[in-house]
Amino acid sequence: MKWIKQIYDCFHTYKQWFLMLIATSLLFSFLAWLAYPESFNVLVGLMIVFTLAMISMSVFIIIRKQKIIEATFQNFLLEPNETNEERLCHVSPKTHWSFIRSMGSVIRSYQAELNEQVIELADYENYIEGWVHEIKKPLSLMTLVLDNRSDEMSPLVRQRMLHIRDRMLGDVERILYFARLGAAHKDYIFEPLRILAFCKETIENHQTLLDESAFQIQFIGEEMEILSDRKGLAFILEQLIFNSTKYVAQNQANPILKFETVYDEVSDQTILHISDNGPGVSEEDLPFIFDKGFTGGRGTYTRQATGMGLFLVSKMAYDLAIQLDARSELGSGLTISLIFPHVKQ
Repeated sequence: MKWIKQIYDCFHTYKQWFLMLIATSLLFSFLAWLAYPESFNVLVGLMIVFTLAMISMSVFIIIRKQKIIEATFQNFLLEPNETNEERLCHVSPKTHWSFIRSMGSVIRSYQAELNEQVIELADYENYIEGWVHEIKKPLSLMTLVLDNRSDEMSPLVRQRMLHIRDRMLGDVERILYFARLGAAHKDYIFEPLRILAFCKETIENHQTLLDESAFQIQFIGEEMEILSDRKGLAFILEQLIFNSTKYVAQNQANPILKFETVYDEVSDQTILHISDNGPGVSEEDLPFIFDKGFTGGRGTYTRQATGMGLFLVSKMAYDLAIQLDARSELGSGLTISLIFPHVKQ
């Protein structure tokens, strides 16, 4: 089939020349009939054999040359330097040389620009990671002061300082994870986790964020075991907690954050619903809340959003094979569902 396609492409590309060859053969056949009617059959037979031989030889030479051009062109695309450019010109028709040289010049220009951007991006990522590690030092010092000098400050001031520290730590973790999104190797360690107990542990680590807005925490459902990466799942839960505390409506009475486990017997999957009773997301914005940089147009969530928190949640969930589902109505809170895959151990 490949040879048939190559022959067809050859005929289609050079059809005008083959038609001229056939027309020339027909003309000479007619002249032979006029000049030598007694030997017309022999002459026409020779003419047909010669024409078919010329066509076959032409097709063979064209296909062979085309393969050489394709191989040389592939080498040129992989490494568009001047040496490969000259090799491509050498095997190509001379009428194409100017186009090949123009193309090589443009590709090399874009390649140089791309290399500069790659270097700049690598430097930027290194700077961000270095900055993150440096900023953790004063945050650690802040924690040390808050732990050892708590008697020197009022409970309200200490609570506010803890709240600010935890928000800064959350921002730092997001920056660090975003900088590592393109890493080729990620150190995930999957282990059995009791989901409600893990949620309670994560909440305890971020209690100050919830206390600042006077959140009530509710746990519904039975304890279930899932298989996931501890750090990755903690990152997802932290971002969802941070979202609920960040976008709580001003002067909202009795803000609630609810964790509910459900087992779907049909799909054999464990589901964790994380719900709040905040301002919610409008119907037209809901399908896009996991998109990078999406801030939407309506609702307290979207007005204050940076469009990065839930995007990072979706990326981490993808790495951990967790499906995400979101349900909300404007003014009725937001529910994010984590659907864990069933894994046979």
